[in-house]
Amino acid sequence: MDPITSALTLLAGWLIGATGIGGVLVVPVLGALEGVDLPRAIAASALAFALPGAVALWRLRGHAEGLRTTSAASPLPVASLVWGAVPGSLLGAALVHQVDKAWLLAGLATLALASGLRGLRPQGAAQGVVRPLARRQAGVLGALVGLGSGLSGTGGPVLLVPLLMALRQPLPATVAAAQAIQLPVALSAGAMHAWSGALDLPLALQLGAWLLLGSMAGQWAARRIAVSQLQRLVSLLLVATGLWLGWRLLF
Repeated sequence: MDPITSALTLLAGWLIGATGIGGVLVVPVLGALEGVDLPRAIAASALAFALPGAVALWRLRGHAEGLRTTSAASPLPVASLVWGAVPGSLLGAALVHQVDKAWLLAGLATLALASGLRGLRPQGAAQGVVRPLARRQAGVLGALVGLGSGLSGTGGPVLLVPLLMALRQPLPATVAAAQAIQLPVALSAGAMHAWSGALDLPLALQLGAWLLLGSMAGQWAARRIAVSQLQRLVSLLLVATGLWLGWRLLF
């Protein structure tokens, strides 16, 4: 990969570590700067997210509060999200060559824009009421996130973050869940791509190394950012992501 591609992949990793969003950058960068065809770019990026995902889970292993909301009465069932994501990502990776991605881009752009604009409203974070997720709901949500991630090669967080924000889940738990879901999505989608012969393993490992470095730096930065500032940053990134995806859909 050339230096610009590496730098942008590093930035994507930083955004993933700090906000849970950033994986959406990888596939377009590979196509625009490296000339990688879409199926190969999706396959490589899908597996690359395993490295930052593994580190995120390792860091969260002894911190239950990282996987739960700040309210003891409203735990976020991350395990159900993760287990639901596995079959969804397998199916998405299997269908990646058969589904019209215009519909996926349109839905993702709408979701990102709506969630970002809602988060930027002055009363959004202060007056929002946490709505607990049942395990069954979390499992269905994880399956949908896995399906969309397998189809798009985005790793999971770019779908999960706006969905959890729309469901009024606290931001720290949302970011933690987004980081945790990367590993099962990456491994299951990567395995399906490898089975189909579409996986470029050297490219996936290069991407994964840069994403890992960026993600570790982003996690370090996130611990030093106030929740209100992080809320605004995530919301702005969601708006930017929605506009970018809309541009890709139109042009």
